[in-house]
Amino acid sequence: MKDYDKIIEKCGIEQQLELKDIPEIDLYMDQVIQLFEKKFEKAKRYDDEKILTKTMINNYAKGKLFYPIKNKKYSKEHIILISLIYQLKGSLTIKDIKSILGPLNKWTSEEDFPLDDFYESYLSLANNNVTYVKNNIMELNKDVKNKVTSISEEDSHYLEKLLTIIAFVQMSNMYRKIAETLVDEIKEEKVQPDK
Repeated sequence: MKDYDKIIEKCGIEQQLELKDIPEIDLYMDQVIQLFEKKFEKAKRYDDEKILTKTMINNYAKGKLFYPIKNKKYSKEHIILISLIYQLKGSLTIKDIKSILGPLNKWTSEEDFPLDDFYESYLSLANNNVTYVKNNIMELNKDVKNKVTSISEEDSHYLEKLLTIIAFVQMSNMYRKIAETLVDEIKEEKVQPDK
């Protein structure tokens, strides 16, 4: 498999909602949905897939995954929190997301917490992760080719893809398990803002 750059582009893993993409004015729910749909369109696996819906946002609000909105409008901070929820929900349960974002929500709603700075740190790490993945894909590809060649020349294309898929899923499971362990530590610590 040689076209990993095309695959990475196709699956949209480089797409992030940047701070410059978020208006300084508060947005209605439909505007928030449009913002996410436009930004993460490449991340869709299927054309009819929805990135964000009214039901999702209402469930996040009811579940207290972000602090209450005012006048049916979402602030820049709400949109940042929704973006973090969007990133987390692929691997963590809503219950876990609520527990780890709880302190951040409280700080953001009650104090002058630098949520923009925190989000910029996340975006920087996300960009570094894309570079890391691209570099590791090349190494994995070499390793897969060596293993497949020793099994079967005839079915090598299929076997390369299959072995690569299994390797990616296994890595994903390892990272998810590590994240869940860190979530459990946060739950046990009962994080409180410093006074």
